[in-house]
Amino acid sequence: MTTDTLVMPSATAAPPHAGLLRRLLVDSGYALLSLPVGIAAFVVAVTGVAVGVGTVVVWVGLAVLALTLLAARGFAALERAQLPAVLGHPVPRPAYLTPDGGRVRRLLTPLRDPQSWLDVLHAVARFPLAVLAFVVTVTFWALALGGITYGLWDWALPQEGNEDLFELLGFDGGTPLRIVGYTAIGLVAAAVLPFAVRAVALLQAQLGRVLLTSRAATQAEIGRLSRGRDAAVAAEAVALRRLERDIHDGPQQHLVRLGMDLSRAQRQLERDPAAARTTLAEAGVLAKEALEELRALSRGIAPPVLADRGLPAALAALAARSPVPVELAVDLPDERPAPVTENTAYFVVSEALANVAKHSGAGVCRVEVRRAGDVLRVVVEDDGEGGALLVPGHGLAGLADRLRAVDGVLAVDSPRGGPTRTTAELPWA
Repeated sequence: MTTDTLVMPSATAAPPHAGLLRRLLVDSGYALLSLPVGIAAFVVAVTGVAVGVGTVVVWVGLAVLALTLLAARGFAALERAQLPAVLGHPVPRPAYLTPDGGRVRRLLTPLRDPQSWLDVLHAVARFPLAVLAFVVTVTFWALALGGITYGLWDWALPQEGNEDLFELLGFDGGTPLRIVGYTAIGLVAAAVLPFAVRAVALLQAQLGRVLLTSRAATQAEIGRLSRGRDAAVAAEAVALRRLERDIHDGPQQHLVRLGMDLSRAQRQLERDPAAARTTLAEAGVLAKEALEELRALSRGIAPPVLADRGLPAALAALAARSPVPVELAVDLPDERPAPVTENTAYFVVSEALANVAKHSGAGVCRVEVRRAGDVLRVVVEDDGEGGALLVPGHGLAGLADRLRAVDGVLAVDSPRGGPTRTTAELPWA
């Protein structure tokens, strides 16, 4: 039995033309407001810089320049507040220099800030574009509204001694031709209006984006790379400390005892051969255990199978060794991801399975690895007790730092009572 569902359109859904009208109003408001603001910014910037440079020899000019830069910063902040509505996306805000030092040094801080000078440059460069945007907007709005409504007020115009456009062009159709002609011009202007206003608004907004936000975007990228570098250093430091601890607590203890047993067997060899054979047998067991622990540690770093046969084979071997049963689902193309992506994905699954075995009390775990566009997506889910948190200083936080170092992200969903779902996304290349 099938059931057909009738989907009714939402009563609150806006019709398509509502978005076009809203965009037209936003662009028109931006273009109209830009002229008075642009005039004020241009006058302040040009006058302030001219007076400041002219009086810099008597030191007063430095204060004038600093105040001019601060005023330009205010106009730039107003422009940045308008840019998201015009461009359709948020824009970054630059970080200005923070005043420090003595009173004079704090006063002159704007003079040392490159973004302050870019604000002044924007105040000067936007002026002709603001004039153009204002003229185009007013012209097309006047043509559209005046032409469409011409038939309503044609009677109020004096006809004697006046020649309209069509009479100047040689047409003599009287009032009907005049009304039809001007109405047609108004309709054409109304059709072109959204595109003309959008063009001049975008032209001015792009200038603001380049001069007022591009440096902020660069600062944000530098900050992101710096945080990624710090995360990589922190993750490597944690991994190194863990490796040192594991070597000290495992193979090193076995090797120390192995050396002691070999020395004891050497002493027992002449006077008690049977005891020496027993000691050598115990030493052999210790050597095997130390070797297994070293192999396990090397697998946690980067197993040879990962480099030789790729991520699917390495994850299959990892799942086979897990004390918790693992359902592995790997859907990857023949093309292998970047080596750092493979290593990080392997480390994520290895750490996640180790956490499941140690802390979750789960009976089964599912690992899913697939490519989604330009992203390698790794999901580890278990049916354990839950309650896992990204707490600084713990394993999951170190895992997040390692992912952040390669521009990846980690998300953990682990409510009390379970299940726990750990999702990692890494760039494919």
